[in-house]
Amino acid sequence: MPAKKTIENVEVAGKRVLMRVDFNVPLDGGRIGDDRRIRMALPSIRSVADRGGRLILFSHLGRPKGAGPEPDFSLEPCGRCLSEMLGKPVVFAPDCVGAAARKAVSALADGDVALLENLRFHAEEKKGEPGFGAELASMADVYCNNAFGTCHREHASMVAVPQAMGERPKVAGLLVDSEIRYLGEALRAPRRPFVAVLGGKKVSDKFGVITNLLKSVDRILIGGAMTYTFWKAQGRGVGDSPYEENFLEEARSLLARASDKLLLALDVHCARQFSAEGPLEITEQGVPDGTMGLDIGPATIERFKTAVSNARTVVWNGPMGVFEMPPFDAGTRALAEAVADATQAHGATSIIGGGDSAAAIEQFGLADKVTHVSTGGGASLEMLEGKSFKSVELLDDVDTG
Repeated sequence: MPAKKTIENVEVAGKRVLMRVDFNVPLDGGRIGDDRRIRMALPSIRSVADRGGRLILFSHLGRPKGAGPEPDFSLEPCGRCLSEMLGKPVVFAPDCVGAAARKAVSALADGDVALLENLRFHAEEKKGEPGFGAELASMADVYCNNAFGTCHREHASMVAVPQAMGERPKVAGLLVDSEIRYLGEALRAPRRPFVAVLGGKKVSDKFGVITNLLKSVDRILIGGAMTYTFWKAQGRGVGDSPYEENFLEEARSLLARASDKLLLALDVHCARQFSAEGPLEITEQGVPDGTMGLDIGPATIERFKTAVSNARTVVWNGPMGVFEMPPFDAGTRALAEAVADATQAHGATSIIGGGDSAAAIEQFGLADKVTHVSTGGGASLEMLEGKSFKSVELLDDVDTG
């Protein structure tokens, strides 16, 4: 894909900049549980405001029904949070289109910031309706896509808006630019050894990723609950652990053609129930009946740490176990520390592929010790599968003449 212009490549002074951000943050009673996605958008936001642009932010949050406002999914708490981060007022519009939105936008002065209400209060957003996109685009002189977590969706704000912009500038935000560069470069020209660490629950969710990565990686480390589908495919017992019965043949196929690149768990940490209380067991022979695997075991931790410590490029997507609950966080924590050490001590390029992996690296206080933490779980997975995004293809190419 050709390199795309970024928000810093366009003049914004006195212009209305419509920036799609991803403020889909966890809310509990109007309180933001994790503001990382807002923090990650700040460089692009400041780039526009500091240069005298009139910034209009728009985003989705959660899964409202699309039939009008729902207070539990209002973006107003995000506006308050952003205002505190910027140290200046953020105008909040109670709708993203119509008279309320236009009134808020028309009142903006140079350097001001407005946040429009949740896009998904309108069903037209998820349907990708061109008319809805055109109405949003009519408020803008410049369009900026800074919502990597939604880049794989062909929703109106991602596709219909840039299509409606015509010859007006359509650029990437600094966050989207960074995500594309890191994830794209990891596949295109990795420093070697190149190691991918894949965890999580379903092999089916990552089958395309594994298949695509096999073209370029030196090793793929398989942990988390995906382990049990592979173990079952090998004829090993999995007890009450989750596995995908309808994906056993695909797992056997992967093992047959790529056994030299795939490193599976050697042992797992088991328990009789999803609880830190009660007897725990480390097993290498298969998961005993009546128990379930909840984390990789110590032999696997050492095996995986060795592979990561020797790597010069590491891509990690998916936890090694139930990292939210000690002692089943041990495997994920050990891998996080190994990735951070490879980055800090050996200069490895480390890319954390969003979702639970990003949550884990934050939980362990290591986010600033790795090269890049993605904000998009689903989007990063699709990039690792080698898929392209229409929302990015529509942005203006960098001039090469």
